[in-house]
Amino acid sequence: MYPNTLTHLARGNPFSAPLFSLQKVEEPETSTPVQKRALAAAAVAEGDSCEFGSQKYLLLCGFGGILSCGTTHTAVVPLDLVKCRMQVDPAKYKSIFNGFSVTIREDGMRGLAKGWAPTFIGYSMQGLCKFGFYEVFKIMYGDMLGEENAYLWRTSLYLAASASAEFFADIALAPMEACKVRIQTQPGYANTLRECGPKMYAEEGVWAFYKGVVPLWMRQIPYTMMKFACFERTVELLYKYVVPKPRGECSKSEQLVVTFVAGYIAGVFCAIVSHPADSVVSVLNKEKGSTAAQVLKKLGPKGVWKGLVARIIMIGTLTALQWFIYDSVKVYFRLPRPPPPEMPESLKKKLGLTE
Repeated sequence: MYPNTLTHLARGNPFSAPLFSLQKVEEPETSTPVQKRALAAAAVAEGDSCEFGSQKYLLLCGFGGILSCGTTHTAVVPLDLVKCRMQVDPAKYKSIFNGFSVTIREDGMRGLAKGWAPTFIGYSMQGLCKFGFYEVFKIMYGDMLGEENAYLWRTSLYLAASASAEFFADIALAPMEACKVRIQTQPGYANTLRECGPKMYAEEGVWAFYKGVVPLWMRQIPYTMMKFACFERTVELLYKYVVPKPRGECSKSEQLVVTFVAGYIAGVFCAIVSHPADSVVSVLNKEKGSTAAQVLKKLGPKGVWKGLVARIIMIGTLTALQWFIYDSVKVYFRLPRPPPPEMPESLKKKLGLTE
């Protein structure tokens, strides 16, 4: 008989895995004890360059975030430019291919690179905060919950940590995002960041750079929550049901392939969840004096979904590459990479799953 309190807790978690069930697990006997990491910080393991959760670990995670977000967002600037123009002027830019042809005809091939500088700077800063703070908050919240609750409520833990991290990441991103959208969607306003930044400040003051921060939170926080929680759970399910051997027996290359696949799956869901707010951000930064509510009303239920296909292609690829680069940085610097979470032995005993 399972203890009532723990049983209700496991069943009542609204974010728990649908495939999660309490059953007895036969564990093969082994002469060599296997070291398991919890979500909280652990000692330096053999082959790792630092302790999980240490200052060095968190700083290198932040560096991985800079590389993963800054480079990938800059690489898809042409697609992002066309997507933004489809959102703000659907009559002129009717589709992805039409958008590319109109842009090339009017601005040449160089026109597809408009906004690359604020994209690189802004998303590098966002990546630093997004990935670095996610690791910080995941450890912090995991320690607050305790080992057993951190396992039972792990999806809720991922959602809370990623939302907290993205709140600060968007504050870092907002000024460059405003410049990027202004350059890309207002032909003739400015061609470079050096022109755009001073001009926006002279016309509207500091508020010009932060008037889109609330729509950014509306877009990015759900996106990041889906990005991290969906990725973490997809990795867990892939190793459990798809990959024919335990993660510990997979090579680094095989592990990175799993990372890429899980990242792409997460990216598709991210694009769908965050697209309406993305449309609002694009129009808001183009039109002076408008509010998010006014833009939302103007676009209507159909207008907010313009450019969704382009965004799915862009965000799916982008998210997969981001996770791949981020995990590659961890591999290169020999950072601790905890395996998918397992039920703590203490919880197994409480639930009667062990002898």
